[in-house]
Amino acid sequence: MDSTGRGDDGRSAGGRDRDEEGRARNARPRDGLGRPLPYGAAGVARQPEGVVRTPRETVAEAQALLDDGKPFHAHEVFEDAWKSGPEAERALWRGLAQLAVGLTHAARGNVTGGARLLRRGAGAVEEWARGPAGQPRPYGVDLAGLAGWARRLAGTVEVTGAPVDAREAAPRLR
Repeated sequence: MDSTGRGDDGRSAGGRDRDEEGRARNARPRDGLGRPLPYGAAGVARQPEGVVRTPRETVAEAQALLDDGKPFHAHEVFEDAWKSGPEAERALWRGLAQLAVGLTHAARGNVTGGARLLRRGAGAVEEWARGPAGQPRPYGVDLAGLAGWARRLAGTVEVTGAPVDAREAAPRLR
């Protein structure tokens, strides 16, 4: 155990993972779709949490992660924007995060959850675009195109019942 009461594997004396501040946080490595791997396994580097980016940096970083087949990690980038951005844009970033999580579930083979989140995210970004502060292409993001992509993918997942390849199924945000 170190001075924070954590062992070499990040777990507390009680067996629960904790971060540097002592908050509960799963320290297990993750694969590219965010699934936990056994302790000690080689995993994909996690996205740092609480990073404040400009909206354009958020979109660029999320797109790079989507292109790399890592929608779970893209969702974390959108979640940072949702939590740190202006109140008027929170619904936009939350909707984009839902789209990324929907793709994550679809790639993991969770047909019901994937389709549901893809449709929820599509509705959220469309609703935001129609709202008083909304716009159809904030920061160059094609919200109508994304909503169409999400609904098509949801239908495909439901019809095939098979996991999708996250890299091949990734949307173009702009």
